[in-house]
Amino acid sequence: MTSARKAAIAAYKERKTIAGVFVIRCKATSETWVGQTPNLEKIQNRIWFSLRQGSHPCCSLQAAWAAHGSDSLTFEECERLEDEETSYIRDALLKERALHWRVELKAEAV
Repeated sequence: MTSARKAAIAAYKERKTIAGVFVIRCKATSETWVGQTPNLEKIQNRIWFSLRQGSHPCCSLQAAWAAHGSDSLTFEECERLEDEETSYIRDALLKERALHWRVELKAEAV
């Protein structure tokens, strides 16, 4: 393995991820779903993949995808969290903020 490849791998492993809360909206039905994630950059791809496969655990979101298609769903970031020292604190804060946004937006959990 070349030193450039090793350096690239090391840089990838050390990169910071952005934790936060996101919202998915259905334009056709005005339904809203809110979720939290330790990595906002990757969660949309993960959710859309499971929806395409028909295997997303949120039945109402999967039903909206099946009935109205991918073009009717939008993904937005609600809130980004500051870096936390420990994952325990980050996870507790994510749960708290996701609950706040669910109540605020009258949304279902993802």
